[in-house]
Amino acid sequence: MTADPGVGTARAYGSGTMIEFKRILVATDFGESSEQAVLLAIDLADRFGATITLLHVYEVPEYVYFNDIQPRIEGWIAPIRAAASKRLEEALAKIRGRIPGATSLLLQGRPGDEIVNAIGKTHPDLVVLGTHGRRGLEHVLLGSVAEKVVRMASAPVLTVRGHVRHATGGA
Repeated sequence: MTADPGVGTARAYGSGTMIEFKRILVATDFGESSEQAVLLAIDLADRFGATITLLHVYEVPEYVYFNDIQPRIEGWIAPIRAAASKRLEEALAKIRGRIPGATSLLLQGRPGDEIVNAIGKTHPDLVVLGTHGRRGLEHVLLGSVAEKVVRMASAPVLTVRGHVRHATGGA
């Protein structure tokens, strides 16, 4: 894609179609690849005059036999939710240094499913997320959130793996 920073749009090569990047959804698990995805989303939002919604999905294991002990489980879900909310708000504060209108969204569930659901509800023009780059047995056993989002998303998805160079001169 070629980008014209003065216009706030991107043009796909050869298509002639203009894509407006005005709403960017960036998903984070607070890992290294997610940090790189957030930095890239900030650069894109800055370049295109877009807003950012920072999304974090925390997962609580679900087991059939939890129904019998549900009241006790709620006691340990609340601290998980509180810790996730605190990390999300800290990350959002950093983003707001460059993108003051940035917002956050905290969801509970399976990350791939919840990211796809959030895309349907927030209608972003672009989704940015990190990928761990798992291969082989590790990929089979752990799956890939990024792969599921790419397959199921109703918006363009930009995946970021590892160390990325940013236009702001960051390494």
